Amino acid sequence: MENYNQTSTYFILMGLFPTSRIGLILFILIALIFLMALFGNLSMIILICLDTHLHTPMYFLLSQLSFIDLNYISTIVPKMASNFLFGNKSISFIGCEIQTFFFLTLAGAEGLLLASMAYDHYVAICFPLHYPFRISRRVCVLMITGSSIMGSINSCAHTTYALHIPYCRSRAINHFFCDVPAMLTLACMDTWVYEYTMFVSTSLFLVLPFVIFACSYGRVLLAVYRMRSAEGRKKAYSTCSAHLTVVTFYYAPFVYTYLRPRSLRSPAEDKALAVFYTILTPTLNPIIYSLRNKEVTGALRRVTQRICSKKI
Repeated sequence: MENYNQTSTYFILMGLFPTSRIGLILFILIALIFLMALFGNLSMIILICLDTHLHTPMYFLLSQLSFIDLNYISTIVPKMASNFLFGNKSISFIGCEIQTFFFLTLAGAEGLLLASMAYDHYVAICFPLHYPFRISRRVCVLMITGSSIMGSINSCAHTTYALHIPYCRSRAINHFFCDVPAMLTLACMDTWVYEYTMFVSTSLFLVLPFVIFACSYGRVLLAVYRMRSAEGRKKAYSTCSAHLTVVTFYYAPFVYTYLRPRSLRSPAEDKALAVFYTILTPTLNPIIYSLRNKEVTGALRRVTQRICSKKI
């Protein structure tokens, strides 16, 4: 059996869309979602930078989430679109390695950052008087830096392993990006040790942060329940439920995909689930976390008025 890792320098990505009219419609839909994600996240970053009222720890964390999402979706969709439009489904080993590294780094960093943001919200609602001391600018920088460093270390380990094991089956990865679990099906060696380490890292970077997120929002909802204002409770419940929905869209498919044994995996199901955490979540985050917020809409109005007054 030929060892393609030694004789070839590329993989083949099977892609997400079928080569038919339905595939073209789906491609256009994903392209529009991608443009929405770029516009929404870039707008949030610029708005938070321009408006001084948003120079707070909470919005600083939001700007970093938008920055991660902007890069996160850009590591996946442009290559997928290029492969579909030009019919060239190949990706070099180096290109696959780079894509895998950035994808896992950003995915891990986002998982940890979402937990940090949940803690920020918890302190702001449950301990408002302690908020300036518990969530300072320095603490936010440490949260972001720690998330990025831990994500990159985890990614470096997985990428190094995945791209240096012998591949002796077809080089065709039945996915629309270089997803490590999909790549392992092509390996000609037993990968159970690596699958165990994947289970551990998924638990640390996805399951544990989601538990922290859920616990933080559970305490927030309890505090909201004790509010005297019915209107305030309704608004807080709406915000919390929206946050929980979009975060579940990110964590749940990711965890389900990466914690399942290889024998229970389905390429079609994996690709469908991957759409949630690679494409939909980066699009929904700026809408749910920011654009529904009155402070953000107020900042948008102020910045727009400032720009218009300068033009006049």
